[in-house]
Amino acid sequence: GHAHAEVLALAEAGARARGADVFVSLEPCAHHGRTPPCIDALLGAGVGRVWVAMQDPNPKVAGRGIAALRAGGIEVDVGLMAAEALRINRGFVSRMARGRPFVTLKAGISLDARTAMSSGESQWITGADARADVHRLRADAGAVLTGSGTVLADDPQLSVRGLEASAREPDRIVVDTRMRVPISARVWADGAARRLWLVGGPPTQCPKGVEAVTAATTEAGHLDLAEALRALAEREINAVLLECGPQLAGAFLQQGLVDEIVAYIAPMLLGHDARPLALLPGMERLSQALHLQWQDVRQIGRDLRVTAVPIPA
Repeated sequence: GHAHAEVLALAEAGARARGADVFVSLEPCAHHGRTPPCIDALLGAGVGRVWVAMQDPNPKVAGRGIAALRAGGIEVDVGLMAAEALRINRGFVSRMARGRPFVTLKAGISLDARTAMSSGESQWITGADARADVHRLRADAGAVLTGSGTVLADDPQLSVRGLEASAREPDRIVVDTRMRVPISARVWADGAARRLWLVGGPPTQCPKGVEAVTAATTEAGHLDLAEALRALAEREINAVLLECGPQLAGAFLQQGLVDEIVAYIAPMLLGHDARPLALLPGMERLSQALHLQWQDVRQIGRDLRVTAVPIPA
């Protein structure tokens, strides 16, 4: 519900905006949502030219903003740095085009792809620099999702810490089919973020300020993750960062619901008894493997951050 980028930029520019060039990553909106149309602000400011990186996939806009600007006598160029714009708007595009958020699976792992010892001990596999980078991922994502097992084992906060005060606090989401997470869990602590409890049936009690979202369950008794993501999209959640255990991570991966994997790899070995990144049952041959494509590799402190995207079967 806050002012859009065009409105903020025009307010800061003031009279200097008249006749100026405007560069936007997404087509200016042309409809009344929670804020007035951005095209009205651009036309009223008397800008000379608007460079639009990509058309808005929202059917309420979908070229109408560009057409309205041209009808108002403003020159409009479309397509400059479209690929870069698509990446920074990928969550919004995913919600508009697919009806679900963009999903990133994050994991801190050892070189042998283990996330915790068999006892559950995992603090800390990765170093302080990598953990700080995770907080930036949380702020960028807008929502962090975990499972009831992780909450019961670690009691995480899933909040943004160590960044400037202006960093966005993500929504906190817990998948808890059987409603095992207690009201006292730290993930339900009050804060700037929304808190969503994805459950398999009406809860007997709900923590104050937490929204219980009921989703269908599968024959195996697990939450229907695709339906749960659609419910999150209906609440205008564009991107979700998964910080969960191997069972939930494996379920998201096997159902083709993960769009990106960000793994922080520590220079250590935890052994074959340690817990894996994801449980992927039924894989016995290489032909059944989930294939990935590398996107980025860089060193963060003593660890490596590897970004990859699943290749559709």
